[in-house]
Parts: sequence; C-alpha cells; structure tokens
Amino acid sequence: MVIGYKLYIEQAEPWLSERTKRVSSVMTEEIKRAEEALETAVNTGGRIAIVSGGDPGLYAMAGVVYELAASKKIPLGKGKGKLRIRVIPGTPALVAGAALLGAPITHDFCTISLSDRLTEWDLIKKRLILASQSDFVIVIYNPKSYGRTWQLGEAKMLLLDNLKVTTPVGICSKLGRHGEKARIVTLRELEPDDIDMQTILIVGNSTTFVYDGCMITPRGYVKKYGPGRPHQGEDDGEPDEA
Repeated sequence: MVIGYKLYIEQAEPWLSERTKRVSSVMTEEIKRAEEALETAVNTGGRIAIVSGGDPGLYAMAGVVYELAASKKIPLGKGKGKLRIRVIPGTPALVAGAALLGAPITHDFCTISLSDRLTEWDLIKKRLILASQSDFVIVIYNPKSYGRTWQLGEAKMLLLDNLKVTTPVGICSKLGRHGEKARIVTLRELEPDDIDMQTILIVGNSTTFVYDGCMITPRGYVKKYGPGRPHQGEDDGEPDEA
C-alpha cells in the first residue's frame, strides 16, 4: 500500500505496480495519512509506504508518523511486537534549489517555514528577526498558499530591517517537477504576488553575491587561500574541510 498527498502519488506512478493499492488525500490531511499507515501496519503486519515531497524528514511526513506513534505508545524497532519505521532520505527542496542557483548555501544557513498553521506567527517573526540579525542565509519554506497571503509581505519587511535592499534572493519553483525554474532578484525587488506554495526562497547573507547569473555565498576559501596567500593547510597544518 502507498499513502500520500495526491500530487505525490501521481508523481510516483511510474514506480508503482498495478497491484499496489493507492490511498491519496488532499493537503492538510497529514494526520489522517499517518494514522491510516500506522493502523494498517500494526493490524496487518504489511509493508506500507508514505510518499512525501523532497525529504520526508524536512517539513514532511516522517515527523508526523513518529509523533503519532509515540502518542499511541506503539513499540518501535525490530523484533516481535514492534513496528519498524524506515525513513528513506530524499533531495530537499533547498538542495535542489541551491543547485539551480549556483552555490548560495555553502556557509551557515537556516530554514524557516512561514506557515502559521502549526506554529504561532509571533514565534516565526522572532526566528526571522534573529536569523537575519545573525547573518544566516535563510531558506524560506511555505511562503504562501491560497489561505495564507500576507505572511510573506510581512516577512520581507522584517528582513529589510536587518538586511540590505540589494541582498540576493533566489526564487525556486516546482523543484524536481515539470516546469522547474529558478531566478534571482534583490530583496527590494521580491514581489509576494509572484510566489506560490510550490516555491521556496533562498535569502542571502551579507556576503552573498551574484556573478554571471549565479548566486554565491563564499565560505572564505579565496579570501584565506587566494593568490599570494598560503596554500590550504600550510598555515595551520590542518585542512579546512567539512
């Protein structure tokens, strides 16, 4: 059995056999999907797959499943009487988007969701302010939806309190899907009306720049090891690699 948001089930069709049962539902029914998957797995002992977009552990279904299993006191792990949950990693939108833009997240960054459906807006505001004050590159998820249209405009104003109007912003849409695209604007040029739920934003920090259409956040290699400077490792005896 495969369970998921209807768009993701449709995208998974090429890899599903005719015998596989499909159970699709609409957005905002995450709890329903997780409950059905857990109950079916516990009661039948069968193998159930929940399909998520991007990576299941990033603003997706892995957390819902684990939270629900814990609240229901379902024993997890291997062995008799236990339920084994396996999370298959995927490509997060922030990684796919960064690859299209150039190299915008090669230094410290954070992700912030603008959805206040599960998180109070005051807390989201606090995170935006602190992240911009701390000079993080900020990846914004869930910037806008049909029912949430004002949050991105307010977020832009909050960021402008701490960031330059010329700060590069990568706008990445439909990542990994038909119509995938990415473009770069300045924070001043960012227009909330042009954004939808299938979009993420990558907001640069104070060092991020644009070169030949590529968005780049330097980690500091050229500054430290550029022409006329010691080769990497010569000055301290250690390589500077993650």
